[in-house]
Amino acid sequence: MFDKIFSWGVLVLLGTIAPIIMNAQSIGNGTSSDGRQQNTIQTGVPFLLIAPDARSGAMGDAGVAISPDESSIHWNPSKLAFAENPTSVGLSYVPWLRNIVSDINLSYLSAYHRISDRNTIGGSLRYFSLGSIQLTDVNQNSLGTYSPYELAVDFAFARKFGNNFSAGLAARYLRSSFSNGQFINGQQLQPATSFAVDLSGYYKTETTILGKTGELSFGVNISNIGPKISYSTNGMKYSLPTNLKIGGAATMDIDADSKLTFALDINKLLVPIVASYDPNSSAVSSIFKSFSDGSNQLKDMSYSLGAEYWLKQQFALRLGYLYEDPSIGNRQYFTTGAGFRYQAFSLDVGYILANPQKSPLARTLRFTLALNFGGVKGQKS
Repeated sequence: MFDKIFSWGVLVLLGTIAPIIMNAQSIGNGTSSDGRQQNTIQTGVPFLLIAPDARSGAMGDAGVAISPDESSIHWNPSKLAFAENPTSVGLSYVPWLRNIVSDINLSYLSAYHRISDRNTIGGSLRYFSLGSIQLTDVNQNSLGTYSPYELAVDFAFARKFGNNFSAGLAARYLRSSFSNGQFINGQQLQPATSFAVDLSGYYKTETTILGKTGELSFGVNISNIGPKISYSTNGMKYSLPTNLKIGGAATMDIDADSKLTFALDINKLLVPIVASYDPNSSAVSSIFKSFSDGSNQLKDMSYSLGAEYWLKQQFALRLGYLYEDPSIGNRQYFTTGAGFRYQAFSLDVGYILANPQKSPLARTLRFTLALNFGGVKGQKS
């Protein structure tokens, strides 16, 4: 896989494929496309790990257990079974890594529809653009221009079992295109394609918190389970970014007009560290190997803590913090954001608060616009 982003594009193929250079100056000292800095775990299509929506992005990337919304397919598809509105459509836009590169962006279109009291379907399209770049070979000869991109198309199904639990399944088609058919060392580069599935569960229950009515919820999602990808016929194979996400959320009714939610997510990439990586192993074998690859399992996890306050079901304020050990990506930053709702429309904005000298994700903005059909959406929590 091309595991580094360079200014105006530097793409690297490992194994039998020689490097393809799209301009020589690297940026971010080895920053991967999901914003992680060079680390001991490398995967293909890391853009799948980017938080695509403004709400969870403003809560430190916490989203597996908070209330369902139009972006739930990414965080936990099973939550869709508890969606309050019959139908919702959301569009998110993220100018990505703008602290480093000017024309990388992520677009995310998502929707769901409740087909019965217990069953909900959903779909999404994720498009990651690296802009238009000048291609050169290893001798700096021009190979023309190209617009590299990656995309994922998802279909999800969620079913409610009883009044408190739901399970969900998502199927995903992946395409990653970084070249337009060049030959390197006798091998033709080609877009990498694959498919993946997500398995998820969600549980919520009413409770009392500090004498106030409230709700506790718990979620789990194993995402991007699928075969490895390659950018040439006999080239190196790379694991998908299979990820285990577990978390909980607690929501308290402060009074008749306001609610407060705290959420915590824990993430672990189910991919072995580079020193233990076997390109010929199966996807399932790699998942189990990630727990016995000699690394510190606690350091292999990232932690997302978020808070959300809603006033009169119309205005929201959000804060969050994400921590990731330097050995697996070194993302450490605060987040903030706000939400506004008027009838069937909602607008959310998220922002990453980080030192531009230390984090390639500093000053990242996220925007999400949603439209709810069949009723006005209730308050998110």
